[in-house]
Amino acid sequence: MAVDSSSSDQAVSNEVVEDPILEIRDTNVTYSEGETYVLEDVNVDIDRHEVLGIVGESGSGKSMFASALLDAVPDPGKLTGSIRYNREDGSTVDVLELSDEELRQFRWEEVSMVFQGAMSSFNPTMKVGAHFKETLKAHDKDVSEGLEFARELLESLYLEPERVLDSYPHELSGGMQQRALIALSMVLDPEVLVMDEPTAALDLLMQRSILQLLDDLQTEYDLTIIFITHDLPLVASLADRMAIIYAFQFAEIGPRDEIIGDSAHPYTRKLLNATPNLDAPLTEMQPIEGEGPAPVNLPSGCRFHPRCPLATEECRTDDPPFAAIDGDGGTHRTACHHWQEAREEIPLNFGETAEEFDDRPVETGRSTVEERARAGGETPLLSLDDVEVHFDKEQSLIERFTQDPDVVRAVDGVSLDIHEQDLVCLLGESGCGKTTLGKTMIGLQRPTGGSIEYRGQDIWEAKDGGADVEISHEEIRQALQIIHQDPGSALNPNRRIVNILSEPLRHTHPNVGQAERRNRMRSLLERVGMTPADDFLDRYPHQLSGGEKQRVALARALLMDPDAILADEAISAVDVSLRIEIMDLMLELQSEFDTSFLFISHDLSNARYFAEHGDGRIAVMYLGEIVEIGSAERLIHDPRHPYTEVLRWATPNLDLDAMDAEEPPIREIDVPDPVDPPSGCRFHTRCPVAREACREQTPGLIDLDDADGKAACFREDPDHEYWDSEPLEGATEEPEASAEH
Repeated sequence: MAVDSSSSDQAVSNEVVEDPILEIRDTNVTYSEGETYVLEDVNVDIDRHEVLGIVGESGSGKSMFASALLDAVPDPGKLTGSIRYNREDGSTVDVLELSDEELRQFRWEEVSMVFQGAMSSFNPTMKVGAHFKETLKAHDKDVSEGLEFARELLESLYLEPERVLDSYPHELSGGMQQRALIALSMVLDPEVLVMDEPTAALDLLMQRSILQLLDDLQTEYDLTIIFITHDLPLVASLADRMAIIYAFQFAEIGPRDEIIGDSAHPYTRKLLNATPNLDAPLTEMQPIEGEGPAPVNLPSGCRFHPRCPLATEECRTDDPPFAAIDGDGGTHRTACHHWQEAREEIPLNFGETAEEFDDRPVETGRSTVEERARAGGETPLLSLDDVEVHFDKEQSLIERFTQDPDVVRAVDGVSLDIHEQDLVCLLGESGCGKTTLGKTMIGLQRPTGGSIEYRGQDIWEAKDGGADVEISHEEIRQALQIIHQDPGSALNPNRRIVNILSEPLRHTHPNVGQAERRNRMRSLLERVGMTPADDFLDRYPHQLSGGEKQRVALARALLMDPDAILADEAISAVDVSLRIEIMDLMLELQSEFDTSFLFISHDLSNARYFAEHGDGRIAVMYLGEIVEIGSAERLIHDPRHPYTEVLRWATPNLDLDAMDAEEPPIREIDVPDPVDPPSGCRFHTRCPVAREACREQTPGLIDLDDADGKAACFREDPDHEYWDSEPLEGATEEPEASAEH
């Protein structure tokens, strides 16, 4: 926290925490012999049994804060200050004064940590049960009693204990791995659980489900939870208090409702307005200009002043004290010289203040690019007809000789048209087939059934050199490009940006000289917001930020002058504050370059923003099938498939009234195995309104009579026998629906 020596004591004493379990004082983490700060002047108390959400952009210092709490700062970092842990028996220990053996015991028995990547936290050669046994033995605990507690924890997390304990980590889904890791971190019954981006790699539905489970666990086991994330709306539904970190200092801390509804720091308010959400008017979602500073190049004064619209000379020269506001006794503190002006001049774009921005009626029936093209009789740019992509599941050496391989039905009977300057967002959970369908659509994956045509030409007939080929495969490949999920791994780390961008130009303009190529690259980099372009052309990828890497990946795809671009989770690796900026840029370039987009996402908020601004559609996938497709506004305000309703529920909400979420509209958390998908409607095993007909019959994708788009649900047919069949176990009777029928 930015607290000078004169205000430090006041800032600390002003904070009202009734029963602090952790007291952090004057804590710093430095590198380069104290010259470089990656956590600076932290003074905060954490209350016993509270949930504290820590929010910040990538590289802001939030993970370093987590490491500091356990005295686990990686070498050669230096941790200084005081971190006092208060036990329930009244004794107190300074974590930074513990011996190695005391620290080892403290980290599991008093404070435990759940890391971001569950798979990297498990030893892949050991079964999950062996991890529990090893942990119990290392702390001299009774193994049989500990395993009984582990089974209780796993059941609380909606897992089958015996199956999980007897499995290797890779045999579990991502959500199951994360829940097993949470159980492992709690097996020694710690008082504090520190969670560092624990759901970052999971889908929204699994994230929201795990947060609800954590809420239950926190109450049942009297836990104190410190939840660290870059996703502000996600943690808001769980937290009692929230703290915002910016550039290695705490910028604001206070009760959840005040941080969301009445925040005082310009960064917090700008971050809230930059977060894609389903309730804010699209026109009022604005990115935060610029990016957070690197630790070796910190600005003087207030760290946020280069990006702050309210910055004055005082902000540029004087570090603001981290002090209580509103005379509330210290429950809400911020580090800003102009917090009163921030509340007045940076209105929030959701809740009551959003009403003045947007009172448009919901439009659920306007025509899309696809509908207009179909009405005009245009040949689709890309056309999929009953496409199937099935894989043989990997087998061990023994299994290859003893049994036939299992078949994964990644894509199973998808038909879809994409037209000129069209935009389709594929939405669904991990493993539903989104990426496989996208790669199949642009000719990177050969289908096992059905056909894909580019301007009427079968892509794979062109690839195989058929007799009636009118468009060459080389022309098709140039016209269909991809932007990968992680731009860092998609850019060759050993080549400069100028060399990376030169490659596509050599294909599209082989006769252009080096000087002209550089001019074209310079022009496009400036167009995607990288100025001055010459400074970036001679850099290597590791010298770029995440947002800059994504811009380079976009520029590289556009240099091929494509007709369609597959953007595969292209903004998921970018900070929340930059996502709107990247999506706006893609939409501008779509219009400028006459390009169609297939945008893959697991986040309904992002899909809504992209599809609505681009006059496109959202296609919802589940276990290899498209179960609903339509305009963004219609899907959000009038979803017709129960799975779409689940995704709507799972999307984090900044509406305080809706923050304490109702029970999820779903019967089972985990997705069925795609090797053995359920019969009939594949969603029936999880659907809250499923009936016997859903188990026995497979619904087709049908046009909606009273709205745009299509849905694959028997409930759209008032005469279907669904209405007369019995509800499945755990499903609702729905008397109102039956009465309407």
